[in-house]
Amino acid sequence: MAEETPMLGMSHVAMCVRNLDRALEFYRDLLGFRVVKDALQETSSGGLPHLYRDRHARRRVVHLLSGAGAGSPVLVMTEHPGDTVSGEPIMLDQVGISHLSFTVANVDALTKRLLAHGAETCGPADAFRDTQGRLRTVFFRDPDGILVQFDEGLE
Repeated sequence: MAEETPMLGMSHVAMCVRNLDRALEFYRDLLGFRVVKDALQETSSGGLPHLYRDRHARRRVVHLLSGAGAGSPVLVMTEHPGDTVSGEPIMLDQVGISHLSFTVANVDALTKRLLAHGAETCGPADAFRDTQGRLRTVFFRDPDGILVQFDEGLE
């Protein structure tokens, strides 16, 4: 049996988006993530060329932070300015990372706010009401169609 390597935490979740400014309107403006890094990087040298399916000369990378301190969610978003990126978001029954999930204090209030700003749910929001009629989990799609789940946590 292999030696166990304890994980101390998750450093970040990274995703490629078609339009970073549009993604920022969702994650920064609607969900409250803070931009802590916004930079252009060359991607034609070092280790980066080995991590792409297609060749790209550069990328814009943005780091977003929610909350403060250790354990706060960190998203890293990449856009390839001027390049077309391939691929489609997946659903829960497909291979790959199927969705992001965040714990929030009040799913119902967040759902109402996101809907008021035109965010798209994945199925009817009311479909996730529990037996007491409370909305404790909901799935939305971000601007690229990636599933984003919100679960209600204890305040």
